[in-house]
Amino acid sequence: MITRLVDGRICAYDLAAEDLGRLSPVLVWSPAPGDDVVDHAVAADLRRLYGTTPDAVVCVTPDGVEVWRSGLEPGSARQFAHRPGCVLSPDGRVLWVYRPDVMAGRGRPDQWVALDAGSGAVTAQADLRTAGHGGVLLPHATSGQVLLNVGEGQDGTAVYRASLTGTGLDLFQYPWDDRCLIDLSPDGHRFMTVNHDQGDMAVHAFPEGEVVFTLSVDAFGHEPDDACLEWSGGHLDPDTVIVTVVGQTEDEEEWFRHYRVDARSGRVRGDFDAHGRDPYDIHPLGDGTWLTTDPSGHPVRWTDS
Repeated sequence: MITRLVDGRICAYDLAAEDLGRLSPVLVWSPAPGDDVVDHAVAADLRRLYGTTPDAVVCVTPDGVEVWRSGLEPGSARQFAHRPGCVLSPDGRVLWVYRPDVMAGRGRPDQWVALDAGSGAVTAQADLRTAGHGGVLLPHATSGQVLLNVGEGQDGTAVYRASLTGTGLDLFQYPWDDRCLIDLSPDGHRFMTVNHDQGDMAVHAFPEGEVVFTLSVDAFGHEPDDACLEWSGGHLDPDTVIVTVVGQTEDEEEWFRHYRVDARSGRVRGDFDAHGRDPYDIHPLGDGTWLTTDPSGHPVRWTDS
């Protein structure tokens, strides 16, 4: 299941159906008045939907009945520059939430919190050494571990890994402040990052983060003064990553191009036509298909096989 915000409503789409073309939602949720939902997730059985607002985490039934609400206390008078993020664990039991508390002006460090998805109770939590605006959370399919990328604007990024133990949160911070997490491979063996200054991309071994290979923009046939790598792309399948290069022509017209790269060797295989409208309009699904977005805001599923 994936979710998208379309016309102010949260739409859930069933990817297991393997339909191609424009996807139709299997569930639509209209958030309650006053709830500015900035991130969202849905249970695989469609019985619960989850969302984060600037000041709360909410769980509702498909017909909009609130099951539980967990406030992000204290309340924040700041309405912008902080977007709490969430992701549901593969087994549906834990809702992982990133709290950008510093930017929210709460007078405390950022937090990473694991909530019981059934009740909203805090299972574990940890303070982070960040002052982030938002976070990208990627759950590992089998190990119970989760990756978190905290974006700190001009100050760079921080990438964490966590899992639940019998006593709390086992938290690990990768030794970088300049790499942006892009994607986790479908087999769980690798993950992809792009340098914060967009000079190179790398594939790392999971979980420790050892670099498998690194590619700079000249590996794709472009001059570093004329192009850079974008923070988009990901694993098309276990053997292939999609890398995005952007630049400007002499007439200052912006362009972008996607490339296939062997996920194990780093060999550039050639151009990739994603049919996207911009460099970020691509969401590889890891099974050889990917999503773009049609003008209505609904996803379109593609394959080139």
